[in-house]
Amino acid sequence: MVKYLYEGNLNEEVNHRQLGEIEYYIRGTIEVDGRTYERYGIKTHFIEVGEDYIELMKRYVVPFIQEGDMLSVSEKVIAMCQKNVVRMEDMKLSWFTRFMSKFGKKTDSGIGITEPYKLQLMIDMKGLPKVIFAGIAGVFGKLIGKRGVFYAILGEECAGIDGFYAHSAFDTYHTMATLIPREPKKVCNEIYAACQIPMMIVDANDISVEVLGKSDVLDAIPDEKLAARIQDNPAGQDNELTPFIVIRDITGKEPEPFVPKKPKEA
Repeated sequence: MVKYLYEGNLNEEVNHRQLGEIEYYIRGTIEVDGRTYERYGIKTHFIEVGEDYIELMKRYVVPFIQEGDMLSVSEKVIAMCQKNVVRMEDMKLSWFTRFMSKFGKKTDSGIGITEPYKLQLMIDMKGLPKVIFAGIAGVFGKLIGKRGVFYAILGEECAGIDGFYAHSAFDTYHTMATLIPREPKKVCNEIYAACQIPMMIVDANDISVEVLGKSDVLDAIPDEKLAARIQDNPAGQDNELTPFIVIRDITGKEPEPFVPKKPKEA
């Protein structure tokens, strides 16, 4: 998959639009299997722990969405609504964690185990022996050119830990992490039943996109085809506050005027 690394916030004023009380940003078009999809980043407030995702949909998405549209939702928003979070103040670092974290490597997609609290959370979730085994296997994997072994062994629960970022644009995530949403497919179907919004919950960054769950009405579309519609991560990685991406098939129609932000790396 192509890399799309951007410098700073994607919310360029030239791409800002308003529909009634709904603020949104044009995020450009993308071609998938001969179809043209235009994406719109719906601007929200900072969504706090314990908010109701059905009410968020009714407030921000229902007034905007059209027949035939689908929605991509950041996994972090759903986890926050589910209170599926962990705070630094509730954790205790071991000496081993502090030591082992020194050997992690920062990558384009995140800080990984260089953040001791993230590593400690993995140990708390999976146990020290399994994390050590995954670490050793990961080292040997890299020696033979195979990456991703560490998280392949520990599973999506560990790969999906998001937070404990001292450099985050939001203070909340300096000392808190979100876990992957509980029963993401069930959440998608619950939202569809309440709001008639076909949607997927994604774990996306500027490197990759993973579909964690989708509405039953989207089951006929392979996950990789759905992920391709947002492969350039139109939700952004900074303080955009656009966790809801409406995806609209505009094949054969003129797209909205759009000024793209230039990637750092293509």
